[in-house]
Amino acid sequence: MKLAFGREKSLVSIETEVKLRVAHVADFLERLRALTPTELSARHFEDNFVFDFDEEGLRSQSCLLRVRITDLGASITYKGPPREGGAFKVREELETSVGDGAIANSIFERLGMRVWFRYQKYRREFELTLDDPPGARVHIAYDETPIGDYVELEGSEDNIRTVAEAIGFHESQFIRLSYYSLYHEYCDSRGQNLGFMVFAS
Repeated sequence: MKLAFGREKSLVSIETEVKLRVAHVADFLERLRALTPTELSARHFEDNFVFDFDEEGLRSQSCLLRVRITDLGASITYKGPPREGGAFKVREELETSVGDGAIANSIFERLGMRVWFRYQKYRREFELTLDDPPGARVHIAYDETPIGDYVELEGSEDNIRTVAEAIGFHESQFIRLSYYSLYHEYCDSRGQNLGFMVFAS
């Protein structure tokens, strides 16, 4: 489950999630509304800063340290290396809210770290409670990014499959890749230089 700004102070969990590429936004939103999910956050801007040391010790182990700054608040997240194989991305996640994301960035920089990737998006978040099994929940995040629209589903593997099918997706369409990897593919396919995945000013 994700940290909800203003409600949870910290969260430690095993994250199980997939991304889905949204080619037809209107169809996706119509299917999502039909499921009557609870809206956790309205559309808001996110600015994400991914840190590592110059030796890239975190990145080389497929770990992530991120500061996220949004209109709703800021957070620090650590993600461990994902489990190998399978359709789902499963990894340890430790997340906590912080009072000032810019100061958090400065602290990591003072410790000798640097931002090696920055990415931006507009996000809306929902939670869907399932009837079978009773009370099971899936977190749904709809992201508008500089490289297209995606939805992230987080919950148990079976529940993710159920929700994905309900919104018109098959397991063969599940994406395990990070936004960095997706951006890398996007730039390679267009012959563009790799930089930060940010919106044009």
